[in-house]
Amino acid sequence: MIDFLLKKFEENKGEEAIIFKETPYKYAWLLERISFWHHRIVAHQIKPGAVATLEADFSPDSVALLLALVEHRCVVVPLSQAVVSKKEEFIEIAQSEIIFRFSDARLEIKETGRKADHEYYLSLRAKNHPGLVLFSSGSTGKSKAAVHDLSKLLEKFKVPRYRWRTIAFLLFDHIGGINTMFYTLSNAGCLIVADDRTPDGVLRSIEKFRAQLLPTSPTFINLMILSEAYKRYDLSSLKIITYGTEPMPETTLRRINTILPHVTLQQTYGLTELGILRSKSKSTDSLWVRVGGEGVDTKVVDGVLWIRANSAMIGYLNADNPFDEEGWFCTGDLVDYEDGYTRILGRKSELINVGGQKVHPTEVENVILMMEGVEDVSVKGEPNPIVGQIVVAQVKISTEETVAEFKKRLAAFCKDKLARYKIPQKVSIVSSLSYGERFKKMR
Repeated sequence: MIDFLLKKFEENKGEEAIIFKETPYKYAWLLERISFWHHRIVAHQIKPGAVATLEADFSPDSVALLLALVEHRCVVVPLSQAVVSKKEEFIEIAQSEIIFRFSDARLEIKETGRKADHEYYLSLRAKNHPGLVLFSSGSTGKSKAAVHDLSKLLEKFKVPRYRWRTIAFLLFDHIGGINTMFYTLSNAGCLIVADDRTPDGVLRSIEKFRAQLLPTSPTFINLMILSEAYKRYDLSSLKIITYGTEPMPETTLRRINTILPHVTLQQTYGLTELGILRSKSKSTDSLWVRVGGEGVDTKVVDGVLWIRANSAMIGYLNADNPFDEEGWFCTGDLVDYEDGYTRILGRKSELINVGGQKVHPTEVENVILMMEGVEDVSVKGEPNPIVGQIVVAQVKISTEETVAEFKKRLAAFCKDKLARYKIPQKVSIVSSLSYGERFKKMR
């Protein structure tokens, strides 16, 4: 199943595969370690098709063990430290039969006594295919467990692409992190694990290890700008920043293009349920992106993006089948569509209804971000007995203003840029905005 990867590793034995804790590990080491872990899996009499939870973050051994489990045709359930509070719940939902846990650089292997007999697991075993279970962030409700046939997800990595020295920023149990890992290794690139995921930690790793590609989020890019960390490091090696997981504010995109004019900004698009899809930005300073490619169909219904993809999951373990009879999946993303390009406006679930009038939070945020002294903003709806909802804003500012003074200035600034019902009725000034482990703005 991963023969194409092992062949690539063999051809590039002398090249750096992973940098972890400032130590390089070459592809020769990775090959030996995959073999080592595979022998451990066999020695523990773990059968192909077993559901195995891998509690880990990015490291040379966690990557090697994940690949060994895939080679053994197991169903892998990666869980990072970001979900430690939900770990037991996720293990139960996934019906995990084996738990692999790294502790003080040693591996613990524990049998749970569970029997994984979900129909999706049975179908994977019948095909002798490896699987992958990923949990959604649950930002708009309960986390859902998506089951993937890994053989489908791996297909796109068989086509040679660019070889990059890449920062492993997105998490080990996130579809973006998994995509980063497979893309980098399938092209004999180097996966660089930063010491920490702060702007200084990430940019320090870019400078020290000459990283070329940074996959990240708009929220993290804004934190880079606000912290001015980009001024403290040599980022001349950086070629591409890819961003996704949430809409990019126009102001943030414009600022980062000005700050790093030698870097190409590329919007990506993907979901836990569909994988990361091929995408191409109209230009480095454009929010319009072409989503799709071979094996992917898109359509827009009532302003919402629908996708049908060969890489789509089999289904959820703990929720109803979300696909229609023709295999289409409703992404829940509101979009504009023009000449084959899509512009993501935000989640339909985040739309604010003010007396029957619809308000996109990102539209309001984009305007407020243009104000002098505004560093960041988060807009959402709040229940109101008269009009249903009102628009409220939390704003981080660099100016010395009271809430009353700033609210007055905001109203004057927005007057000729937004319809009256879109202007925030409640405004609060905060020292920082909330965001999750995935560096995604929490509304």
